[in-house]
This record gives sequence, C-alpha cells and structure tokens, in this order.
Amino acid sequence: MYWDQLTSPQIAELDKNIPVILPIAAIEQHGAHLPLATDRMIGEHHCQQLNKKIGDKVLILPTISVGCSEHHTDFAGSLSVQHSTFLNQMTDIANCVVKYGFKNFMVLNSHGGNLAIAGTFLEIFGYRNPQCNVVVATWWKIALEKLKKLNKSGQGGAGHAGEFETSLMLLIAPKLVQKDKIGKKTNVPTFDWAEGDMLAGGKAGLYRTMKAMTPSGVYGDANYGTKKQGKQITKIVGKALQKIVLDLYGK
Repeated sequence: MYWDQLTSPQIAELDKNIPVILPIAAIEQHGAHLPLATDRMIGEHHCQQLNKKIGDKVLILPTISVGCSEHHTDFAGSLSVQHSTFLNQMTDIANCVVKYGFKNFMVLNSHGGNLAIAGTFLEIFGYRNPQCNVVVATWWKIALEKLKKLNKSGQGGAGHAGEFETSLMLLIAPKLVQKDKIGKKTNVPTFDWAEGDMLAGGKAGLYRTMKAMTPSGVYGDANYGTKKQGKQITKIVGKALQKIVLDLYGK
C-alpha cells in the first residue's frame, strides 16, 4: 500500500503493526549514460516489487528524493541538502508516523551518501522511541553475499553508475539509458586500504569528491550491465527486503 494513495480514515483504521517504509534517495549525476533520478527510481522500483508481493503488509511513504550529494556537485545537475536538513526531514516524517500509532518504521536507502546520516537517524530515533522497531536498510547491503555472486566486473566495478545500477536501469527505464554514452572504467586509484565499491568497502574511509574518484562521474564499469542482471538483482533484493518486512510485521 502507498501512504499517499489512502484516505485519512483508511490510515487510521490500518493494523498498526504494518511496517511503514520511508525510501530515501538522491538526485545526482550518474555519468553520461544514466539519469539524475537513478537512485530514486531504483529505490522506488524495489518498493514497487515489495508492494506487488505483500501489499497488504507494508505501507510505503513518499520518497525523500534529494539526499546528501554535495560530493557530486562538481557535476552539473546534482542536487544536495545539508546532513542536518536531511536528518530533520527523516525525523519529522517518522514522528508523524509514530504519532498515528505505527510500531514498525523502516528507512530504505538507495544512495551511498546517505549512509552516515541514516545511521545517525537510527541511533537517535530508535533510542527516543523504544516502543517501535526502527530499521535502516540499504538495498545492496541487505543481500550482499548473493549480489557478490552476480558481479562480473570485478573489484571496483559495481560502484556508482557501474555494473549494478546500470543493470537495474536497463530493466526499470531502458529508454533513459544512453548506451552509446557508456565509456571505459575511469576509477582513479588511491591507497589500497581505501578502495571499495558497493560490494566491498574500504578498510578505512578516505574523503574524496566524486570527481576526484572518477573524472567521468562513473565509479565502476557500466559495460557489464544487462537487463537480465537487473532482473536477478531485483529478485535477490526483493526476497531480502520481504523477509525484513515480514519479520517486523510478525513481531
């Protein structure tokens, strides 16, 4: 079910054990071949699949589309908000949900730049609302081991606008993927302890802007992206996401 497609009386009458999902994303550059809305579209795609499977056991809020993307703003079109702004927005929405009596609140993240502030939200909001189960999940992390088996581009290939995001967008919105603009992998190497992508983070964090990491704006190898792989990713993530929601609902 979608929160904003219901009436106020319908929301009031719902089972308050139904998990409520807040998708958080980003509007930012994804190289020359993917649209700015890639993260939002991927997050909403996973929510749509969940709604098809267990729509009566999940309630999906409108997406917070613009996230923490300041490190992308060297590339035109990228939008960003301050971390404090983003934290306040998540908290204000969650406060409304809890006010109406819902006991399970989940943030579903589809942007790497939101990871840190989403973790802060989890600690603060979870502590202040002990009557609730509060969860933060990032789509590629909830099924990491199975997704690793799909990786064809090797280390550093499944990064920003790389193999996995391109595969998903070829499935979700193929007309928005400019295949002729897909170039070679342009990852700029740094210390070995700081290297990482969606599948394997570095041993320690090293701040770099996205332009310092890759002059093309693509960190990874989009040449390995396929619609078939997009379907496989969707299935794997869908099962993992469904398990989290049903576990919360059954508690």
